[in-house]
Amino acid sequence: MFALATVAAGGRTVACIESGGRFFALEQDLMHTFGAWDFAALARTARERRNEVRPERILTPLQYPGKVLCAGANYYDHIAEMGVQDLRKEAQRLFFFFKPPRHALVGPGPTVVYPADTKMFDWEVELAAVIGRRAKRLTLANALEAVAAYSIAIDFSARDLNQAPNTFYKLDWVAGKAQDTCCPLGPRLVPAPFVDNPQDLALKLSVNGETKQNARTSGMIFDLREQLVTLSAIMTLDPGDVVLTGTPAGVGFPKRTFLKAGDQVCAEIESIGTLNVEIIQ
Repeated sequence: MFALATVAAGGRTVACIESGGRFFALEQDLMHTFGAWDFAALARTARERRNEVRPERILTPLQYPGKVLCAGANYYDHIAEMGVQDLRKEAQRLFFFFKPPRHALVGPGPTVVYPADTKMFDWEVELAAVIGRRAKRLTLANALEAVAAYSIAIDFSARDLNQAPNTFYKLDWVAGKAQDTCCPLGPRLVPAPFVDNPQDLALKLSVNGETKQNARTSGMIFDLREQLVTLSAIMTLDPGDVVLTGTPAGVGFPKRTFLKAGDQVCAEIESIGTLNVEIIQ
């Protein structure tokens, strides 16, 4: 088993195979790797363990995807805590919003800058799927074949800026969801063959050591296959694109409990690992 990572080493940004806690340099960055996805070749590189590097710090793995697509309100327990009355699947609509990759994606550590204009900065742990081949009009039968790897994402949200009750549209997704550094991703990408069932993984999130979210991906309303079918009907999915699949119950909004500078946020997903970040001013 191995994973993919991007690290800072020797003053450079280096894409790596991560194996046994060690890092081995690849010849090209991960975005180019996903553009010519070859799992067998990567596995050979992992076995050979050449060109070892010593990371100065771990960066977000993908620098930078073309699209980061996020499923909204996609766990039954989450829509319940947010006040939705009719919880039937047929009463829900699968929808997505974007996060800007170049400025939103960050890696672990003190990397998340508290947005200046919000007083309601909230957390959401999410399973992230990385596309491995160009895809259009996927079906339920072949959708997962388009996924090359999985990672951990935290969708940080400025809940107050997301609300626009006096406007026609009622919500402002850009102000609420597209703040700089609002999408930690990583610390690694785990190739899809090493994740037996993405629809039944444990995921947790804690703030300053206190567990806030604790669920399984089986709680999704629309599973990953359905999400990819819907997205690929709307647009072409390209190698390296990232799909965030929604978050379970336990976010701060229902209890009006929010983040502040100095808070430590830890997100964990079974078979992938742990992503730790700090909120900074």
